[in-house]
Amino acid sequence: MVPNNQIILLQNGEAYFPALEAALDRAMHDIYLETYIFEDDTTGRRIAEALRRAALRGAKTHLLIDGFGSFSLPETMVDFLEAAGVLVMKFRPKTSPWTLRRRRLRRLHRKIVVVDRKIAFVGGININDGLDFHGQPSTRYDYAVCVQGPLVKAIHDSARRVWSRVARTRLRPGRIWDNDRYTPSTEPAGLMQADFLVRNNIRHRRDIEAAYLQAIEQAQYEIIIANAYFLPGLNFRHALVDAAGRGVRVVLLLQGKRDHPVFHFASHALYGNFLAAGIEIYEYHESLLHAKVAVIDGHWATVGSSNLDPFSMLLALEANVVVDDEGFAKALTFSLEQAMENGAQRISENNWRTQSIGQRLASWLSYGVVRFMIGIAGYAPGKLPGRAVPIDHAA
Repeated sequence: MVPNNQIILLQNGEAYFPALEAALDRAMHDIYLETYIFEDDTTGRRIAEALRRAALRGAKTHLLIDGFGSFSLPETMVDFLEAAGVLVMKFRPKTSPWTLRRRRLRRLHRKIVVVDRKIAFVGGININDGLDFHGQPSTRYDYAVCVQGPLVKAIHDSARRVWSRVARTRLRPGRIWDNDRYTPSTEPAGLMQADFLVRNNIRHRRDIEAAYLQAIEQAQYEIIIANAYFLPGLNFRHALVDAAGRGVRVVLLLQGKRDHPVFHFASHALYGNFLAAGIEIYEYHESLLHAKVAVIDGHWATVGSSNLDPFSMLLALEANVVVDDEGFAKALTFSLEQAMENGAQRISENNWRTQSIGQRLASWLSYGVVRFMIGIAGYAPGKLPGRAVPIDHAA
């Protein structure tokens, strides 16, 4: 843990985008912005204008978007940004809906912004309006954090390395970062201890998962996890069941809307074991749940881009901030409890056991499809990287 930081919790785009735009408008030296989705909607144009203003002021402005997540971003928007001096690159721009080759499935799923090496944002919020369904009353339910203090250096260095690696891969030598002497500030900004964790396909394949597992295994009284796409491996599932078995209250706040039906039904295949172990499950229906957060024992918390599914745990580039601070954990816990009380429905074991044959069949067929896709991608049993465990059958 890195001490002396100030970490501010930001819930949903309503809190995130004004803070982000204000930071961009103060930029004088450089900006690194990474996102999976950047759309040409009201929010996308708002942030694009802020990036343009920064570039026109002379700030070296870098925008890295994923080739699949941002496939719908029109080239006119890219031209609009580049005309002002914004440097734009795409991570793995070649996409095909018909390939399951591992390299094509490795996406940039991180949501990171670093401004002037003094302030950073990390979370799960993409650059878009976040309205996924017609008539949806509110935006995606999601979180990000604003970071100031010594931890910003690690976030900046990571964003800079990824940008440089993509520039080399794309044969854009003019966009590889230079060795300037402007270093990130390490001055204290608060009293919070925090860490910055990434998942990549080189040296940090299991860092985020390992942090979760360590905190779960050490939990004494409460674990609250909110995750949009929840399909963890065997080790993770066993850790949660073991925690419940030793008297820890385990609460899962999961997706209630069917935005990706296969993953939605596949996650249901795990409910039976969890409910039998005494784990509480809530499904969020107020809007689309997009959060990837957790609070353990009232002091350990994480906010980031990493889902607890095979895509995030085995393939994508992800980034999370871990905070060890009672005040921060209390704020996140209160927010999650409000969501469960006002926007979610608890799944009872009795009702779950009496679900229809059709629902059971949909769950297990979807579960089988996900397992098959993982195997096709090269992560069949016995071939997983490091200590990662393949998804196995659950009762």
